[in-house]
Amino acid sequence: MIDVHGLCKSFKTGKTQVQAVSNVSFKALDGQITGLLGPNGAGKTTTMRMLYTLMQPDSGSVTVDGFDIHTQANAVRQRLGVLPDARGLYKRLTARENIAYFGRLQGLPEATISQRIEQLSDRIGMADILDRRCEGFSNGQRVKTALARALVHDPKNVILDEPTNGLDVMSTRSLRKIMLNLRAEGRCVLFSSHIMQEVAALCDVIVVIAKGTVVAAGTADALRELGGARAGHQRLGRHAAHVDAGAAEVVALDHCGLQPFAAAACCNGWPGLASADDDGVEDLNVHGGTRSGRNRSSEPPLRRRG
Repeated sequence: MIDVHGLCKSFKTGKTQVQAVSNVSFKALDGQITGLLGPNGAGKTTTMRMLYTLMQPDSGSVTVDGFDIHTQANAVRQRLGVLPDARGLYKRLTARENIAYFGRLQGLPEATISQRIEQLSDRIGMADILDRRCEGFSNGQRVKTALARALVHDPKNVILDEPTNGLDVMSTRSLRKIMLNLRAEGRCVLFSSHIMQEVAALCDVIVVIAKGTVVAAGTADALRELGGARAGHQRLGRHAAHVDAGAAEVVALDHCGLQPFAAAACCNGWPGLASADDDGVEDLNVHGGTRSGRNRSSEPPLRRRG
């Protein structure tokens, strides 16, 4: 279990002090997938870096299975498997050598490392790249190697920072299945994304972060009730969508104009948590319709609740 309370972090850029994370609190429980949802720049990666001790928070506390990041950092690292935003592979080493190196850093015996590499290779489907140098790997191959490296010591808690970024459809489906299997094994899985449908399909609990602050948290169903699922289909096209949902704000589409995401500015509403298909992402056509072909751009905006 990962318990986060009152986490804050700021950075100085020139003469300006930027508050990247402000009073972030949530719990990620064992046997659940917890998702951090928010647009780029919301503070998701900064939050995660503090959780796995890469950054020191200005204030606040984090415990992992009861171990404090400030006073028991080594114990925390032993209980975490981390797939960071920068995959961080040694390009001149093979995938096997990368995984083995991190196994040694965790203090595993050589026999255990060899056994774990074979198990992970079968599980993740990387036998064809295991003895290739990482230089020249595709993004999907880098993610597979980095994920195996994160799991080599069999951690109870797994942190994945936007793991599907840049992956093709088949690699994304494969990774989602691995995440569901990790949950089924009773592990605590925490991952970040800016894709609403992906988070809604995979997560037991969703924590919405905007401008460094937690603005909503709960199950996908609870957040749909809070804001109304229809609002997110307001306008799907090449340009940003804006919906008057209390103080909530539906921010831009991604670079393809097909995957909407929302950054709520308060808890008055949560637009855009649509139902998802079995692959975790609703099929949206280029005109902004759903699989039914209906274009929702003409629907009236969601109004402020009185």
